[in-house]
Amino acid sequence: MHRGVEGTVLGTLFMPYFSGLGNLVFVGVVLSQNGPAEQVAINSWTNNVTNLCLLLAVPAFIWGLQLKPNSRAKKAQRESKIHRLSLALTLVAMIFFSLIVWVLGQDGEIDRFDGLALVGLFLFWQCFHVFEVLKENTRQSSAWHPAITIDIVLILIGSALTLVSVDGIVAAIMRSDSGFISANQLGLLTGWLMVLPNTVLAFYYAYKHRADVVYSSQIGDGHICIPLCIGLFAIFKPVPLPTMFSQGLLFLAAAALVHLFCVVLLRGMPKVVAGGLVIAYGYSLYWQFSG
Repeated sequence: MHRGVEGTVLGTLFMPYFSGLGNLVFVGVVLSQNGPAEQVAINSWTNNVTNLCLLLAVPAFIWGLQLKPNSRAKKAQRESKIHRLSLALTLVAMIFFSLIVWVLGQDGEIDRFDGLALVGLFLFWQCFHVFEVLKENTRQSSAWHPAITIDIVLILIGSALTLVSVDGIVAAIMRSDSGFISANQLGLLTGWLMVLPNTVLAFYYAYKHRADVVYSSQIGDGHICIPLCIGLFAIFKPVPLPTMFSQGLLFLAAAALVHLFCVVLLRGMPKVVAGGLVIAYGYSLYWQFSG
């Protein structure tokens, strides 16, 4: 956090690529193995709903997620407000992206042109964050630290290692035709597996009482899946959407709206809201299995 990027931007611009590597590699592996395209949509949805309803709620129970400044100083108050505004904008973007995919998927699939539109939206969103970093650095007469190249190299190394592991996991699951661990549950199982890096981020920064980074890392990671992963896959092969996916996108938008309410008005997540989100997560799994 001393490399020209701070707090919320750290979570929305860099951390998602570390935590979302598995989901991006999953897209390439399913394409290379000619796997079921609809499982990419389920993988993305599982990742996002786990981020919003579990990985933000559980740390709130244990350590609390308070976005209130620790100091009454004007600078601390101002920085806290800026962080909350940035989080609010990211949550609004998450709602927007979920609803865009919902609209584009009304015909039952995401085709190549839909995929190009989704990837374009994601790239525009990332350009916006880069512009914000450059603007803030100009204002503070600072610059990107040269060591940031180390982070990029680490991402590339992580990509190679993740590719090998995900390729083996997907191949093993697809060899099974029956039971819970089978190709029928490929998206759900890999979605749970690939959310583990997010779990480390959420618990570590909650322990450090960096609620801004906890929030931004989880909701920022959501954009890697929706719209980027679905959009990338659709460019090469249409993605038929599962029956539950349309309602699932509305569920994601509603969960993001709850977080928006907490960030803007409550400046944190009360335990009663955290409990409600965990219950909602359990209901979403029941709903998926029963469907």
